[in-house]
Amino acid sequence: MNYEILYAFSLATSALAISPGPDNIYVLMQSVTHGRKQGMSTVVGLISGCIVHTTLLAFGVSTIIKNNDTLFFGIKLLGALYLLFLAYKVFKSDATLNLTNQKVDKKGNWQLVKQGFIMNVLNPKVTMFFLAFFPGFLFSNELSTVVQFYTLGFLFMGVSFVLFSAIALLSGFISDYITGNNTVAIFLKWMQIAVFIGIAVFLLL
Repeated sequence: MNYEILYAFSLATSALAISPGPDNIYVLMQSVTHGRKQGMSTVVGLISGCIVHTTLLAFGVSTIIKNNDTLFFGIKLLGALYLLFLAYKVFKSDATLNLTNQKVDKKGNWQLVKQGFIMNVLNPKVTMFFLAFFPGFLFSNELSTVVQFYTLGFLFMGVSFVLFSAIALLSGFISDYITGNNTVAIFLKWMQIAVFIGIAVFLLL
């Protein structure tokens, strides 16, 4: 078992979790507008939806790995190209984060859990990202690929849960700091670009 790969995976997941994206921005706005409990409920829903994507990936790609190494390499190549495309989209986007004009409807905690779960499960971009991100981080020649994908999935969920929860609990401070300091937004933008490119290169090599 290669623990260095798991460590690299955790670092990449951490960088992605704190980079501005639709999920963590939604958690931030829910927390700022309606309170930390609502933010935490949103986090639980979003993270739990990752179980579905992990399961689809584990059983689908594992079959491909067993049957065709060339096709699996093709998946990793397409994944690397997709990550480079995401880096390009971030590069072309505006670095500023507009938090003041976001409208978030207030819902009960259980409603937010369900909404976060459904938002995550029905988002095809999450499936695409998992397919691009996970295969390059298989870390063992002894464990089955299904077990490895689930290990990566739960590690991804654990790291993301901790950091998303921190966003919810520190929402007031984070919101004030981001809106008052444009340098932070620029730094987060370029960090996200670097992470996407770094993972893509890792997959290709």
